Amino acid sequence: MRNIYFIGTAGSGKSSLVLSYKEWLDFNGIDSIIVNLDPGADSLPYVADIDIREWIDLQEVMYEYSLGPNGAQIVCADLMAMNIEKLLDALSTYKTKYVLIDTPGQLELFVFRKSSDIIAEALGKERSMSVFLADPMLCRTSNGFITSVMLSSIVQFRMRMPTINILSKSDLLGDSELDKVLTWFSDPDALYGDMLDNDGDPQTAIGMELFKAMESIGVFGGIKAVSAKESLGMEELYAASQQCFFGGDDAESG
Repeated sequence: MRNIYFIGTAGSGKSSLVLSYKEWLDFNGIDSIIVNLDPGADSLPYVADIDIREWIDLQEVMYEYSLGPNGAQIVCADLMAMNIEKLLDALSTYKTKYVLIDTPGQLELFVFRKSSDIIAEALGKERSMSVFLADPMLCRTSNGFITSVMLSSIVQFRMRMPTINILSKSDLLGDSELDKVLTWFSDPDALYGDMLDNDGDPQTAIGMELFKAMESIGVFGGIKAVSAKESLGMEELYAASQQCFFGGDDAESG
């Protein structure tokens, strides 16, 4: 059983991608289940096999602790760790290849809380990876792109597991914009050149310093463009997961 955490900023398309990837796995005869770890989700595009909302209710937390929605979300994030045994018991009833884990809509509620580390350790970090969803609307400018890469680096640093970058909702970008963003990931020199073209922007000066720091630790590389809406990039996502888990060998072929 391998765990795949889908992580990204609010609106980056995590739940839609989880559904699309699950459907692709089903079509190819690869067994998987979906775990929803967002206790504040009003609705989901899929039916979760395991749903944290069975044990944690945002509205009840708001009432019990006299909190607003934001404060209650933080409490819910910590309560997830307190319900880890229930989660593990539910998982033990399944025999499956992959566990697709849909994390809370606000990235910081999962990645920056101790609860995420407790959950990941309990589920087994040695058999886990994360998928970081880069928001195309953020990545379309060089400064926004640097912000996204920095967030991805923080996710990998905090989660301490292999992380792959996914350009989510790639159908929202035109062909030229998509090519530009993909080039920035694979060719840092091209990104730096485009940042130089905007060096009159004070924000770019900071972005260039961040670029130098991240380049020095080798965070740039390839990215997979996906579109849950058009079911594009699912095979590439699967290939990337095989690389993380099995060094590139397809576990299903053996």
